[in-house]
Amino acid sequence: MSYHRIGAIKTAGEFRDVLRGLDLDLPCDDEPLSAAQDSPLAAPLRVGDFTVGNRWCVHPMEGWDGTAEGMPGEETLRRWRHFGESGCKLIWGGEAVAVEQPGRANPNQVYYRPENCGGLGALLETCRAAHRERFGTDDDLLVGLQLTHSGRFCRPNRKDWTEPRIVYHHPVLDRRVGIDAEDDSRILTDDEIRRLIDRYIEAAKAAAEIGFQFVDVKSCHGYLGHEFLSAFTRPGPYGGDFDGRTRFLREIIDGIRAECHELMIGVRLSLFDFPPFHPDASRAKGGKLGPGIADDYPAGDYPGFGCNRSNPLEIDLSEPIQLIRQLLEERGVPLFNLSAGSPYYNPHIQRPAFYPPSDGYQPPEDPLVGCVRQIRAVREVKQAVPEAVLIGTAYTYFQEYLPHVAQAVIREGWVDSVGIGRLVLSDWDLPAKVLAGEDYRAAKKICRTFSDCTTAPRNGMISGCFPLDPYFKERPEAKELKRIKSQS
Repeated sequence: MSYHRIGAIKTAGEFRDVLRGLDLDLPCDDEPLSAAQDSPLAAPLRVGDFTVGNRWCVHPMEGWDGTAEGMPGEETLRRWRHFGESGCKLIWGGEAVAVEQPGRANPNQVYYRPENCGGLGALLETCRAAHRERFGTDDDLLVGLQLTHSGRFCRPNRKDWTEPRIVYHHPVLDRRVGIDAEDDSRILTDDEIRRLIDRYIEAAKAAAEIGFQFVDVKSCHGYLGHEFLSAFTRPGPYGGDFDGRTRFLREIIDGIRAECHELMIGVRLSLFDFPPFHPDASRAKGGKLGPGIADDYPAGDYPGFGCNRSNPLEIDLSEPIQLIRQLLEERGVPLFNLSAGSPYYNPHIQRPAFYPPSDGYQPPEDPLVGCVRQIRAVREVKQAVPEAVLIGTAYTYFQEYLPHVAQAVIREGWVDSVGIGRLVLSDWDLPAKVLAGEDYRAAKKICRTFSDCTTAPRNGMISGCFPLDPYFKERPEAKELKRIKSQS
């Protein structure tokens, strides 16, 4: 398959032609505007009683650079310093912090326990101090902390799938992590779920005391909070109908509200999901992975959230919109960061990339299709629930044309804030350069979606931008990473 290389597209007009050729409807401006030119990206954003200084957001990241005890490491602090320097005025969770040690996604993920509060406070102050140093004030900087449990993707002690915890037996995903369909020992009991809810509330209280302005109750990417939303077959209070499947999230939010009256709450949500994909070995060429094709899944009622259960490759946003409206109107949750799918089993819909990670597959569609799919889904939610503050995802792949698209979708009211994740690892001050009217291309650090930041941790190494960040380029892991990629 031959897809468009964004770096080879010379003008915004050519970029729009590529979009039209793919039958993609997406606004794209001719030139990025600076703050002095009244860029839509420089406009303030009201969130509750707080005014966020602009429309740029840093997405939360799952670090592989903490200590075995769950404290931030040197590289964790370095990332948070870059968050502060980025020019983004909304730091969404910054770090995916497990609410307990068994819920870690890797043995070096930061996790909450009372002994680690000093480390979490250091992350916050590092970010704020860097922001004040570069921009003079942090009065309009909104910083939160993402709270998570990795569920079926738990790897708290080893770098393989040995300790998954699940909400229900999934007919396709169980085999991805080696769970026997007859083994119920991995399924969380109702009592274990209630204890976990208490852990979220305890972690949120600590975050508020440290000084974070909001917490994100993570409900995306196949992790525990996301899995509850598709627990159609789970009996009891935490599964079955919509009320049961959303109970875990609602009880966490209600508990946080009762304990932390001033703390804002956000939800990062996988707006839709597809079945898992795998490389088509019959179409592999030159030793490279084949393009992705969907795993076989049972006909009928597929357990997916935000998709047509009879045809899970088709989006159905009725329940996600119902959930967002309910959380906003009944529980006062103002902030939603909208993503899709999972990096573990269908990354092409979650983080479109030209180059797949070592355990992935070649994109089965032009990655631009995946970007626009997410952006238009968020637009549909914005039209349905205009009062909600929505942060959008899947912009990094636009590369040079990210600012052109970002300011256009903000102006058109498709979304309230544009989030960036992978890009921050390579070119962390791109938003600041754009708003200052500087040449953001000159440093040649724009993320090209090489996926090294995913391949490295998939193989037990620290995560960073090995191709474009000199700090990681010179590390010994860079050589090992090249060897691994040469074999995939």
